[in-house]
Amino acid sequence: MDCIRILLPTDFSVNALNAIKYALDLYSKQKCEFYLLHTYEVDGYALSGATKVVKPKQFLYETAKKEAEALFRKLMKVVQLHSYNYDHSFHSIITYDTLINATKDIITKNNIDIVVMGTKGITGSRLVVYGTNTISLMEHISECPILAIPENQKFILPREIVFPTDYTISHKPVELRHLISIAKMHHAIIQVLHIVTKSEKLHKTQQANKALLTTLFKDIEFSFHELAGSSIHEEINAFIDGRDTNMIAFINPKHNFFSMMFSRPLVKELGYYSRIPLLALKIKN
Repeated sequence: MDCIRILLPTDFSVNALNAIKYALDLYSKQKCEFYLLHTYEVDGYALSGATKVVKPKQFLYETAKKEAEALFRKLMKVVQLHSYNYDHSFHSIITYDTLINATKDIITKNNIDIVVMGTKGITGSRLVVYGTNTISLMEHISECPILAIPENQKFILPREIVFPTDYTISHKPVELRHLISIAKMHHAIIQVLHIVTKSEKLHKTQQANKALLTTLFKDIEFSFHELAGSSIHEEINAFIDGRDTNMIAFINPKHNFFSMMFSRPLVKELGYYSRIPLLALKIKN
């Protein structure tokens, strides 16, 4: 990757700033373009998660925009002071739109490589780790990976990345590009984790896909692990709890975001238990 283009959604919360700083540290030695995005709405005119936005009266629109611009000026000063890399450039984007619409539009127009965001914003509940905006983007954004940074997560060099898989997907190199890139950047080991819910051996397709991972991961350190258990998310969390894991990565099929192997969405289950960054990769057709 010559230049990595990174989208950083922000609602000006502490959690959003923490995620931005994490991204700057993660890519501290890389040439990057950072696109900081703030979407805003006016009460009574736009609903979070909506696909269409009705424009409010002009004075309400202008007031909300000016408030966002003032907050953005303060944010950009903090961000630029945090980055010591002269190959880091920054763009600020303020738009009256839903987060999903704006994110999709910017990814397409600016050829964004990855989205990095906090797991919850200003109104986030203390009872959950993943807020509705993060889960909504993970469910609707299929164009590029999303790296979600939990609340109060300080940057730690990712030395170990857990990659759960059932070996049913034949991965293309582009799908694992960012996972491999992060592992290379920080000399991390990828722990490939297979949770066996039934006492069955891998079928031929699974065996072939496991062998394919060996080929795709040939330039980085990795190892295979297998755990038996009836609850996939509990086994993943048990595996992570016993190790110095700094990131977890998983694949989300493009048109069926959560694999049918899970009784409930994996990301929503992990949302209540995970305290480490989560990299949601995407299937490329």
